[in-house]
Amino acid sequence: MTMQALLGNYALQATTAELAYQPVDPAKIVQGPATVGVAELATLGDVAIGVWEMSPSVTTDIEVDECFVVLAGDATVTFDDGSAPLQLQPGTVGFLTAGSATTWAVRQTLRKIYIARS
Repeated sequence: MTMQALLGNYALQATTAELAYQPVDPAKIVQGPATVGVAELATLGDVAIGVWEMSPSVTTDIEVDECFVVLAGDATVTFDDGSAPLQLQPGTVGFLTAGSATTWAVRQTLRKIYIARS
């Protein structure tokens, strides 16, 4: 899918949108293998909107400011600073703060729509 600015009217089925898949950086894999898929759908200034998917695995990351809605899957996000973990399942709306060090334990392939500051 081609990224575009929010200039036109359109709709898509996010649960089946075609994603570009790639392996996760081995330095971030705790338990894997891990594959991530992304379709960046649009931008609005410095904000990206898209669909993201992660295969069952355990990986680490440093987050950007993000709001997301889980479409499918099951996962837990824990934080290195001891913040309360996020339990993710379809319908969960989550918020991540830039700079947060996280561990994603994905039990069932996780797909979400994200709105993130780049």
